[in-house]
Amino acid sequence: MLLDENIKPTKLPITFLQSITDNFSEERIIGSGGFADVYKVAVKKLKQEVSSENMALVLEEKFEQELYSLMMAKHKNIVRFLGYCVDGQGEVYDFAGKNVLGEERQRFLCFEFVPGGSLDKYIRDASEGLEWRTRYDIIKGICKGLHHLHQKNIVHSDLKPANILLDHDMVPKIADFGLAKCFNEGQTSAITKNVFGSEGYMAPECFRGAITFRSDIYSLGIIIQEILTGQKEYLLVENVLESWRARFQTSQGWLEHVRVCMEIALKCMEVEPSKRPLTPEILQRLEELERTNGYIETQVSCYSSQVKCMHASRWKNSLQAVCSTLFSSLIVRVVHESEVINFSFRHIQRGLRLALVPG
Repeated sequence: MLLDENIKPTKLPITFLQSITDNFSEERIIGSGGFADVYKVAVKKLKQEVSSENMALVLEEKFEQELYSLMMAKHKNIVRFLGYCVDGQGEVYDFAGKNVLGEERQRFLCFEFVPGGSLDKYIRDASEGLEWRTRYDIIKGICKGLHHLHQKNIVHSDLKPANILLDHDMVPKIADFGLAKCFNEGQTSAITKNVFGSEGYMAPECFRGAITFRSDIYSLGIIIQEILTGQKEYLLVENVLESWRARFQTSQGWLEHVRVCMEIALKCMEVEPSKRPLTPEILQRLEELERTNGYIETQVSCYSSQVKCMHASRWKNSLQAVCSTLFSSLIVRVVHESEVINFSFRHIQRGLRLALVPG
């Protein structure tokens, strides 16, 4: 399954997930937050105790929407979904003074491991950080991934740098479909009473409960501006260009690329949804930019070189380690409201290493 990208996501047994995480041992924890314990690979678990029946239904719907979205989405710029598990266990509960037999469920989602981390760790202004070529490739990759989702009638609803992962080659992959909404064929919008999202990236109409493809476009605009400038606040195109002139020095030909990307970002952030471009228009503008102004090679910055060297050095000791990293690392997400837990599939990696030993 790990080596063949054509294999579809499959059902995984709970015993398998328990074995590879030492039953979610605390010894695997490398960090903790308000809502999560963090291991090496992300795990998300659905809440078992909720404040109301309505919230329980909301969480159930969110899990189903995420699962359905992931089953339909398969693209280079979307994190690869490998499998799922829904495990139920009967338990007797005290309800209004009576014993009632109920079922406690745990839900798990399993993904590829994307080693570069999330995009928010790389957000910098024009004076430092990633070179323009890398930033442009990330912008275009996110646009392509979002275009694929919208073609599949999926609204992500929570686009932000923290939900975009980067692989060894800095290729972006859209992740975390916990708030995704699957539309029917021909449907372009929906209304919800339960408003969820990330502050600073939600479109104005989302606060009124409206969900549309153009809501994702608004979030995309903010992300593009952050990649360009390191800021979410509204900026003028000329101010952005000025900040990049010193960085480019002799490579001033890139300024037109910066101009077009910033113009796209501002257009995406229009308050009126109908004024925002859809993904085909955005990709067409980028393709026209490349045809007109070329796709210029630039010298890789020290920061970018360090990032790539850091990733490469982890696996340079042997071909076996490279294969282990590329093909045997998984993300198992145990679906839990806003919880992310990580762990490593060491025994799978060991199995692949043994399989690769000659003779």
